[in-house]
Amino acid sequence: MARRALYLANGWLWRSDAVRTRPTRRAVLRIGSLSLLGLSLPELLWLRSSHGQGSARRQNSCVFFFLFGGPSHIDLWDMKPSAPAEVRGEFQPISTCVPGIQVCEHLPLLARQMDKLCLIRSMTHQMNVHGPACSELFTGRPYFGAPTTDQADPQDWPSLSSMVHRFYRRRTSVPPSVVLPWYLQFPGQARRIAGQTGGRMGEKYNALLVEGDSETLRFRVDGLKLRPHVPLERIAERRRLLDRVDAGSVLEAGALIQPWQQFREQAYELLMSRAAQWLDTEQEPDSVRDRYGRTVVGQSLLMARRLVEAGVALVTVNWEDETKIDGANTCWDTHQDNFPKLKNLLCPIFDKAFSAFLEDLHQRGLLETTLVVAVGEFGRTPRLGQFSQSSNTRKTGRDHWPNAFTALVAGGGIRGGQVYGSSNAHGAFVEENPVSPADLAATILEHLGIDPKESYRDTLRGTRYRLSEGTPIRGLG
Repeated sequence: MARRALYLANGWLWRSDAVRTRPTRRAVLRIGSLSLLGLSLPELLWLRSSHGQGSARRQNSCVFFFLFGGPSHIDLWDMKPSAPAEVRGEFQPISTCVPGIQVCEHLPLLARQMDKLCLIRSMTHQMNVHGPACSELFTGRPYFGAPTTDQADPQDWPSLSSMVHRFYRRRTSVPPSVVLPWYLQFPGQARRIAGQTGGRMGEKYNALLVEGDSETLRFRVDGLKLRPHVPLERIAERRRLLDRVDAGSVLEAGALIQPWQQFREQAYELLMSRAAQWLDTEQEPDSVRDRYGRTVVGQSLLMARRLVEAGVALVTVNWEDETKIDGANTCWDTHQDNFPKLKNLLCPIFDKAFSAFLEDLHQRGLLETTLVVAVGEFGRTPRLGQFSQSSNTRKTGRDHWPNAFTALVAGGGIRGGQVYGSSNAHGAFVEENPVSPADLAATILEHLGIDPKESYRDTLRGTRYRLSEGTPIRGLG
């Protein structure tokens, strides 16, 4: 009986013949009884994966850490110390724990984790406007229109998070795809930045948004916290009553009712998985939270680790700092005062949080199955003050540069302590092994067990499209 109860921990009843059914009232009560024993969702899932039939191996996952604004590759992880001063800039390279690989002097903690990292120094595309460039990284496809807007459009290509939400073959009731702590959106604009949702595949495939509060450093999903007087048993009773009411409505309203049913099912599954527990980072020891840094970035990466433990396939972490309200130099955007901003704000936050995240995954045995990707929408111009797109660029800053930039990848079977691809002497163009956003997307999809050649139907035109036209990157293992 105890083992059978463990099979119910994810909100589904798993039988020996691998058929799953909706949870009964008795099943709901069993789930509640397990929580009374003090077991959190990650622990329940671990028990199920350890003792359940055919579930011994943890499924692959991915954390997509998006460095919004476009970090300066040439000042951080593809430095050119022999280049002229107007190219190499003010920072000095330092050695890492891997002989022959250097990074910026203001990333000392990351330097100690280089044995876990692969630097892809040959990322490249042709879009130099923030919104469309973000779209290319999020979707793995060239932007569909003119580079004149940063805002979402119904014609957007579906995001990786939406592809995973739709096509991932999940084993648990936790959502397959989560975005945190915010959807990217420039101040003063009415809509979020392009490429972050289901787009032309359908908004019903949007990932679950877990919002982070930059003041309290807490996370929430609206309406998810149970009230004391409404236990799970009562929720289950309400659901059965609603199912009976809807039985006739579906026949009459058809497609109008079905999307609402889908959303309701998702909400119910979240309640059954007691998602409020794994959204509470305050359950972590203070020492762990301090290790990541008491910033929204640090706590978001800590949340990402908790979500991976809970069984979420793809966690998208969007960079957020105090400059997100600056329309000219938002987050990693450094048109002005490039070096002070990197040294005093961006590098300290990133170095502390990302190095702690990698080490934590490694210590918990999660790095082997978790692919970690940290990348922005592009890099920065090789020469200081060089104009490429924005008139806001000053002599102290660097403009947008998509022709060559760097992605940091780790885990998921990728061999650490290596550099893949290269840029030329000034970090301006790719010289060896170019990698497109499409190739990166295909690599992530393949890691998650999703065929990049899988297709979907465009809701606007009825045309079928492959999830990715890219080729998974080989030779990283």
